[in-house]
Amino acid sequence: MFEFGRDLKRLFGVDTDGGFKGAWREGLTGGDTSLLELLDVHLLTNEARSADVAASRLGAKDRGARLLEAAVVWRELARRSGDATALRKGAAQAEAAAKIFEAERRHDALATARCEQAVLAVLGADLFGDEGLVAAASATLARTPAGHRTAFCGALNAGLEGRAALAASDLDRALTAVQAYEAPLRALAAAKRVKGGPARLQLADQRAARIELILACAERLKDRTLAELAASEAKLAAGVLDPDFEPLAWARLEGLRGQALCQLGDLDGELSCIADGVEALTAAVEVLSADHSPMDWARVQSALGAALQTMGEASTSERAFEQAVSAYDRATQVLKVQPALALRAVVANNRALCLARCAELTADLAVLDAAELAFKAELAAVSGARDPASWAVAQMNLARLYEARVEITGRDDGRLARAGMALAAAFDIFSELGLRSLTDLAAQGLQRVQQAHAV
Repeated sequence: MFEFGRDLKRLFGVDTDGGFKGAWREGLTGGDTSLLELLDVHLLTNEARSADVAASRLGAKDRGARLLEAAVVWRELARRSGDATALRKGAAQAEAAAKIFEAERRHDALATARCEQAVLAVLGADLFGDEGLVAAASATLARTPAGHRTAFCGALNAGLEGRAALAASDLDRALTAVQAYEAPLRALAAAKRVKGGPARLQLADQRAARIELILACAERLKDRTLAELAASEAKLAAGVLDPDFEPLAWARLEGLRGQALCQLGDLDGELSCIADGVEALTAAVEVLSADHSPMDWARVQSALGAALQTMGEASTSERAFEQAVSAYDRATQVLKVQPALALRAVVANNRALCLARCAELTADLAVLDAAELAFKAELAAVSGARDPASWAVAQMNLARLYEARVEITGRDDGRLARAGMALAAAFDIFSELGLRSLTDLAAQGLQRVQQAHAV
């Protein structure tokens, strides 16, 4: 570890005798946030603690800046681990920095702190499905001192406006938000040429956010022009990054390109385009590891599973669905550690759908039998009292398989009633735990079962 630290510092201009061109001297990166991508989760945790030491030291020079730098590292740790404690730590540090800057009337620094608070809130919404945090982010940005709102603030505002528009199903407003990104992105690109590494990654992150918004609009509108735009922008943005030195940013953009190609292939009915998307997502997976960034790895595995699922639907290939299940299983190995993560609900639901589709394509109820046995074994192995979220997820998946059997055979042998009971139990647990995304999925399942009963 220490040899790695010396090599890293030597490579990127850190004086190993103690001098550094950046902000703080503790840790491996010396305060250069552009180097955080090279650290795995264990080293990143140590880096966050080092940043805390620098911020809490008596007599620390410019304590507000040190607190803000610590917030950035804790935020990166939360993003890559899905750890709510790290997210809260980052939010607390950013808030403390904002208070210091406000008291000192340092408006530019205060604007930067407000942006960091907003980014942390949006990250919380992405990780845990709490859209109330999006409203909090908007309110925080609105408190940014007038006349000191940066290009980064403009990009964040565009993203928040896009999310609000999608939540309201106002696609014209969402497309306006896509356009609102253009001026801030041009300004961030100009800053990148002056400031280097950190600004380059900030630009890549906001480009990715715009592409995600474009993809969401394309999916809802079934618009191939928007899907093409997302694919081309992702390719351009990834092309200026080096996967050896910026692996996480590059993988995110390459993964978005893969998703755009899959969406385009689905719209056109072109299997070759979907295959290109799967290939791009596979390339993104290859530069990641579960140890380096668990959540990035799980996100791309989930996207790969969805791409293979799309290929299965387009080709009616049982093999594609089996591969999709494998990708979802790999994602689950990471996501099961944090039951509150919104992505876990998506992965669990899609995995069950793939198992059901395999059975439908083969008309082989043995596939469903095996899946049912697996979920029942999971329910027996997991204590509902000790790990209620995992128990409820297994109940929800089991219910989906009950539904699939009724759909395949055309006969209800009591399984719809069992599915309803399983979903009701899952709904109660998810509601009690405050797991909004999973609660919504259980509610949708209950509605589906009720409709099936009525037929």
